[in-house]
Amino acid sequence: MKAIGCPISGRVAGKRAIVTGAGSGIGRATAERLAREGAAVALLDIDLPAAESAAERLREHGLEARAIHTDVTSEPSVEVSVGEAAAAFGGLDIVVANAAIQLFGEDDRADRLSLDVWRRTLDVNLTGCFLTCKHGVRALLASGGGSVVITASPTGLFGRARGFDAYSASKAGTYGLTRVMANDYAREGIRVNCVIPGFTDTPLVASIMQDDSRREAMLESVPLGRTGSADEVASAILFLASDEAAYCTGSALTCDGGITAV
Repeated sequence: MKAIGCPISGRVAGKRAIVTGAGSGIGRATAERLAREGAAVALLDIDLPAAESAAERLREHGLEARAIHTDVTSEPSVEVSVGEAAAAFGGLDIVVANAAIQLFGEDDRADRLSLDVWRRTLDVNLTGCFLTCKHGVRALLASGGGSVVITASPTGLFGRARGFDAYSASKAGTYGLTRVMANDYAREGIRVNCVIPGFTDTPLVASIMQDDSRREAMLESVPLGRTGSADEVASAILFLASDEAAYCTGSALTCDGGITAV
């Protein structure tokens, strides 16, 4: 992850943002990138110490950030968290629905997949995304418009992630939600887009790649031959959230090393 003190160009100066799953990985990198580019950022995560650590690091560099404990599977929790952020910042302009889980070792093909794993995966990845969007969009409407960016996945676009049926279904749902919401809110000044990261250097992917043979096979499927960094994905999210993407809505920006091009 790049140093926070790198030059700020002000691409989202004066904007007010929330990022879910901001305690680590892509969410943390996104929160840092938005803050460096001038936004006030609320870092929402179920792991409050992790979110607070990230927020404190930003504040140490003179950036505006606050951590909020949030369980995205709970509507009361999401509603309160979004309300707290909007009250603290005087409104919201950017909503990043990023929180997700992948239950490696438990997710499976349909005939072997337990209902519990299915529900846990969809509760976080799809219902959590929906709840973040529901209450986030309400705040954006109150502010006169804004941008929603959803973290989707290549697994939601193709059927090659064999044995990850729950995760694939949940991410297909986020892609569909992106497109329909883009149409729902376009005339009300709200853009809705998604970013589609491939294998990214995050704690989640690291846990999957511990086995050398599995890592080799995964990287073989990537045309660029490497994993992406959380900062690279954060750059894509920043673009979609910023006014530079003012004519983009309903779009899916792939940041996957070419996986979806194969």
